[in-house]
Amino acid sequence: MQKYTASDENAYIDDDCLVIKAIHTSMMYDSLNYTSARLHTANNKVFKYGKIAARIQLPYGNGVWPAFWTLGANCDETGGDTAWPWCGEVDILEIYESKDDALLECNIHFANDTLTSSDQHDNMGSKSIKLENGIFADAFHVFEIEWDEENVVWKLDGKEYAQYSISEDYLSEFHKKFYILLNLAIGGTPGQGPPDDTTIFPQYMYVDWVRVYKKI
Repeated sequence: MQKYTASDENAYIDDDCLVIKAIHTSMMYDSLNYTSARLHTANNKVFKYGKIAARIQLPYGNGVWPAFWTLGANCDETGGDTAWPWCGEVDILEIYESKDDALLECNIHFANDTLTSSDQHDNMGSKSIKLENGIFADAFHVFEIEWDEENVVWKLDGKEYAQYSISEDYLSEFHKKFYILLNLAIGGTPGQGPPDDTTIFPQYMYVDWVRVYKKI
């Protein structure tokens, strides 16, 4: 439902953090009455294997959809020649299907040529971990994947909670370079749904750092 902008009202640096700010621009809850930002490293920094991590304090509320994720560097969205899901996608963090501000979700999307459907879209299926106390808007947490020739492993604050093998032949997209994305979306069907009169705006996603580690 949001419009992504290049405005420094929606993405800026404050107290050494990247801030992604979602703004409700009217009293209506309709589509395009929100602005926000999406940042990515396509055509700048791309990576193959390693540990990709970020320290983030998340926003909260109905219809608020933060994400830290990756797409194949060949994705046609950013000038490549390969459509989604053939480019591959790894969702390092989302709060989406659950609509629970204490529940972190992750997933991986790809094209499975063993399927008979026309788009061949397949995925791991959302995996999750829930905080013991509070919600993700209360404090910073470290969200990460460890990605090598065999697996993608997801961790929250150093604790593993999901793993997926990428050794099958039809998962060749995960043995190519990927770029990183950070964004704060509003609404989204069928999972997130729209914001409502309980959702407080503006909402903020604070990114302390993003780091990529490579094996030597």
